[in-house]
Parts: sequence; structure tokens; C-alpha cells
Amino acid sequence: MRVFSTLDEVSAATGEELGTSDWLEIDQDRVDRFADATGDHQWIHVDVERSKDGPFGGTIAHGYLTLSLVPYLGGQVVSFETPGAKLNYGANKVRFPHPVLVGKRIRAHVALADVADLPKGKQATLRYTIEIEGETKPACVAETVVLLLP
Repeated sequence: MRVFSTLDEVSAATGEELGTSDWLEIDQDRVDRFADATGDHQWIHVDVERSKDGPFGGTIAHGYLTLSLVPYLGGQVVSFETPGAKLNYGANKVRFPHPVLVGKRIRAHVALADVADLPKGKQATLRYTIEIEGETKPACVAETVVLLLP
């Protein structure tokens, strides 16, 4: 795990690949709980029998479920233990190139794409590529923005 203790360390690492998380299996229970939490019960996610005849031969994870795992997966790769507050600021770009079939495993590759100076602190842009085991296309590619305040 890459640990940043100072804002200067963060700036110095601009452009670096920070590492890769462990694999995480996406099971039907997780997908069902996400559907309950969001109210998105589309059959392609929750109807195991019907989805067998669907376009992917089984249920798939919600794209936003995959995106919601970025903090968990990224937390295995990078930690900002800088003085002050760390605030999620948003996302610049999110794409879902390939669905995650239930039962597949995913992991995150994390890079520190950019660091910008702010009047107080830094703005760090992290690039996440969520890989699916055995697939050539990623499940998700996202840039997230974090504010690091002193």
C-alpha cells in the first residue's frame, strides 16, 4: 500500500501507478443488496432465472455498484494520511466498458493522474481501472477527485 504523509509527497507522485488491489468476487447477494439500497431491481441484475436467457447468460452487477467499490478497492492501494481533511470532490469521467457477471472477480489498478495546488491544500485526481478476471476489457474506468486540505 502506498501511504502519503505529506502534501509534498502527493505532488511528487503525480503520474505514478500506485498499485493494484486484491481480487473481490461479485456475488448475487451483493448485487441484490445494492438493488435494495438503490431501488434498481432491473431483471438483468436480480432475476437469476430470466437473465439466463438474457444477453449475458446470467445476472450482472450494476455499473454503479462497481463504481461504488472504488473506495474499498482503492483503500487497499493508497492512503492519504496527510494532516487535515480528505474530502471526496467528485468524478471527472466514468465509463463501463464491460459488464461484470455475477460470480466474476474484480480488482482495481490505481494511478495518481494529476495533483493541482489549491489556495489551501491540493486537489488529487486518481485514475481507477477496474479489471475483470479473465476479460480483456475493464468493468469500469473512472477518474475521481479528492481534496486534501491542511
